[in-house]
Order: sequence, then C-alpha cells, then structure tokens
Amino acid sequence: MSHHHLKASPETCHWGYFDAKTAPSLTVASGDRVVIDCVSGTKEVLPPAGFHVPPELLAIHAAQQGIPFGPHILTGPVAVEGAEPGDVLEVRIIDVKLRQDWSFNYSRPLAGTLTDDFHTYHYMNIPLDRERMTGALPWGDNIPLSPFFGVMGVAPPPSWNRCTSIIPRAFGGNIDNKELVAGSTLYLPVFVPGAMFSCGDGHGCQGDGEVNVTAIETALSGTFEFVVRKDLRFTYPRAETPTHVITFGMDPDLDRCVEKALRDMIVLIGERTGLSAADAYALCSLAADLRITQTVNQHKGVHCMLSKERLVRAK
Repeated sequence: MSHHHLKASPETCHWGYFDAKTAPSLTVASGDRVVIDCVSGTKEVLPPAGFHVPPELLAIHAAQQGIPFGPHILTGPVAVEGAEPGDVLEVRIIDVKLRQDWSFNYSRPLAGTLTDDFHTYHYMNIPLDRERMTGALPWGDNIPLSPFFGVMGVAPPPSWNRCTSIIPRAFGGNIDNKELVAGSTLYLPVFVPGAMFSCGDGHGCQGDGEVNVTAIETALSGTFEFVVRKDLRFTYPRAETPTHVITFGMDPDLDRCVEKALRDMIVLIGERTGLSAADAYALCSLAADLRITQTVNQHKGVHCMLSKERLVRAK
C-alpha cells in the first residue's frame, strides 16, 4: 500500500461538475490510500476577520473564470489503475477531519424544500470547535459534529458529457448521505478507465433532508482507500457502515426514489443470502428502514438501510 496526499488548488480542483474528459490530478494503484484536501464556498460566504481561511480557497476564487457549472468545489479526479468500465470502485472512508474553524449555512428564495416560504437570503457563519467537535449556532446551541463529504463520485459515462455537481446520479456525486462518515464504505460503478474519483462539499453535520439547501458547510480532509472490485457487478451506488448495508434511489419524484432504493436492496439481499425476491421483499418490510437522504438537489434521495445481522444465508 502506498500513501498519497492530494492538496486542493486551482490545478487540482474542478468547480461544479463531473466530466469524463477531466484529466486526473493523481494516479494511484488499487489498495493505495490518499489524503484528499477539500475546500468549500464562494467569496460571499467567507467568515468575518479572525477565522482561518485556507489560502487555496482564495486562490481558487481568483482563478475561477465565469460562473461555475455548479456550487461544489471538487478535488480530483483520482485515477485508480486497473479500474475499467463495468467494475466497481470500493471507496473506504478511513478518516474525515476538519480543516478550518468556521462553516456556513444559507438558504435563498425559490430554493430548498420549502421553495415558496422564504423570500430573502439567510446566512449564518457557524464557528467550529475542533477539540469539542461542536458548531456554535447563533441562538446559543452547540451542535455535535459528525463530518462527511456531501459529494463523492466518479466520472460519468462519456456520452453524458459534463454533468452538474448538483444532481446525484449513477456515478454518485451529490449524495448528501450523513451515514458516510469515517468507517463507512461507498461502492461506485465505474464508467471510464481509472474510475476518476472526486470529492468535496464538506459537511460538519447534516440532518436527513438537508432541507434549506445547505448543511454545516466547511473544509474537510478525507483519508480514502481505493480498491478496484472486478468481482462486483452493479450499476448504481451502494454503501456499508460497520453495522448496515445501504442502497440508494435518486429521482425528482420521492416515490421513484423509494422504489429504486427498495428494488436494489431486494437484489442485495438476494446476492448476500440466497433468499428469493419475495422473501427479501418481506425482510425489507420487517427490518429495513427507508430514510429521506435529501430533498434539495433537484433529484431527491432516499436510502434504504438494513442491519447486517439480518443478512443470514438461506437454509
């Protein structure tokens, strides 16, 4: 295993999109570990004087020409040797750390879950305490932090051209799943040679839904281990925590999200246990939890969670 460090910079970051044509910022072998530094936010969300602003964030602002394709500053891509279309990239999330002492949250008119309810821009700067791992909310509460990357994905199929970072799709991207903290694993289908993994959209914490558009948005550093899986064959993201398996559904319609996540969980149960589809469907009704991932990314998200204790081989 080799160890690498990919820093955020104008040369290693792409703002707001996934694109199969984006050249890799780093190439690693399957099994290698990579520390990836990420930054977040436009000039408008910078904190008051006295907080640490990563200098690379300011450099990225200065280098940006025109309007970004989407809101997320993504570090990468990381090419993984041996990954080919049809494979699965196993992304082991080893560690996630804060990189700064501030974060932000905002809502804006005609966005978020309640698009017609709030008619002015609302911004909060949220100081972060890295020792206590809390965020100081303006009304006096200190909210516990559980950092994760809102955006993790590989390059889309070349025929899809450039895809905005806003909408989560089969390549992953803006999944915004708060379960994907350190110790979890994300599985992404590979569509181009090298897979081309990028990440960003650091969250200090988030509720299921991310309802006002943003979470506690901040800069993070993640340690990832990349493994090419040629023994797996699926075309939509999956994940695992130490205790649960997770499937996803992303679609503008929440009903379709539920159906996608549930169908994929039925398939996963069959693969792991040998149960029939009808038995797996019954197990989902008895033991699986359907949760709303997010409702603000044009394509909404639902994830289905099942305890690994229920994955018992059929007799």
